[in-house]
Amino acid sequence: MATKKKLTSDSIITSYMEYVLENNSQPSSVYAFAKENKIKEIEFYEHFVNFDSLEQSIFKAFFDNAFDVLEKSTEYKTYDTRNKLLSFYYTFFEILTLNRSYVVYALKHKNNDFKKLKTLVKLKKRFVLFIQHLDIALIDLSQVNFEKIQNKSLQESAWLQLLFTMKFWLEDSSASFEKTDIFIEKAVNASFDLIDVKPLKGILDFGKFLYKEKMQMS
Repeated sequence: MATKKKLTSDSIITSYMEYVLENNSQPSSVYAFAKENKIKEIEFYEHFVNFDSLEQSIFKAFFDNAFDVLEKSTEYKTYDTRNKLLSFYYTFFEILTLNRSYVVYALKHKNNDFKKLKTLVKLKKRFVLFIQHLDIALIDLSQVNFEKIQNKSLQESAWLQLLFTMKFWLEDSSASFEKTDIFIEKAVNASFDLIDVKPLKGILDFGKFLYKEKMQMS
């Protein structure tokens, strides 16, 4: 007697993606989906609460796959922060491209306002955590509360940039999405140039000097 193959989150995700690509819609119910895939409905709920949570997990899986590829690269570990972020972008969008038909279904056909898409909630949490761990250098203002605001602003800006890049990629009609690669490079480099701490620290140091001199002269 053949042993039943163990049901996993990944196998459910694969079956779900195949279904929506073949039918251009969600299954009518969890019951119908379970029946078509010859599993028990309760087995589905052991992994996902509903189809919305499943779709959120798909985009989280895209991120996790990209991150796993990077973590296995010894070269990646030697990169500076800017090149680590660039490497993530290139790897993440390679994975999106491999699954482009599904991504178009999940994003382009549902809602043009990515910021309001529940589908991307889990992706945002993972991406923001990734940005935190990159430890991007910020200007030292020696104020804890202001530093928290800076970090929050950086995370939200990075997330919006990822969303903007995804929208650009969805509309990209160039061969092998070459324009998206160019867009990624220019966008990430521009972002790091804007937060480059060296010239800004110089300005702040000069301001502190002028303030100190003024206080001594008064």
